Amino acid sequence: MFTKHRIFILIGLIGTAIAFTIDSSTHTAYKVKWLVAREGIVKVDGSTNVNKFSCSISGYSNADTITCYKKFGTDIVVLMEGKLSIPVSSFDCLNKMMTKDLRKTLKASDFPMLTIYFVSLERYPELKTGQEYINGIVDIELAGTKKRIGITLIISTQNQVYHLMATQSVHFSDFNLVPPKKMGGVIKANDRLDVTFNMDFKVMTD
Repeated sequence: MFTKHRIFILIGLIGTAIAFTIDSSTHTAYKVKWLVAREGIVKVDGSTNVNKFSCSISGYSNADTITCYKKFGTDIVVLMEGKLSIPVSSFDCLNKMMTKDLRKTLKASDFPMLTIYFVSLERYPELKTGQEYINGIVDIELAGTKKRIGITLIISTQNQVYHLMATQSVHFSDFNLVPPKKMGGVIKANDRLDVTFNMDFKVMTD
């Protein structure tokens, strides 16, 4: 025979079980894959004490895949796996001397890739028509050094085509690099670089 105390315990256990079931069913993770198109553009903007420069790669050849471990609910961080691998030797500054200097400074012969690893998003994008801003975390590996940074992704949607763009400031010194100099140090590159990447992607779910 149940006492009043045991009835309260039983009710509590049932409530806990129900809550656990609801929590498990509404927060089950599943994978979403973003297939990155080959027509991406990566651009590096910098400046010297004399002028500005811009170097870019258009249509890098790697067809990368980024995997999002999405969970039901809008307030749960989305973990990510995947990367963009960008050949440093493909940067073109539209100036032969500047292009050579940048590749040399970034140690292209020893470390041929600039790699952007996707780590997480604060939430999964809605992927609706229009534009949305989502904070995320990436690791940037350059010249053998990896640095974790926070970025803001701009994701836009049009006719079921998804476009992602982000611009992030980094510094040569972040990667143990010394900005290039010319003419005995008369012309010096500033430490800051602005890295911008644009890419289109398709969504696939398992």
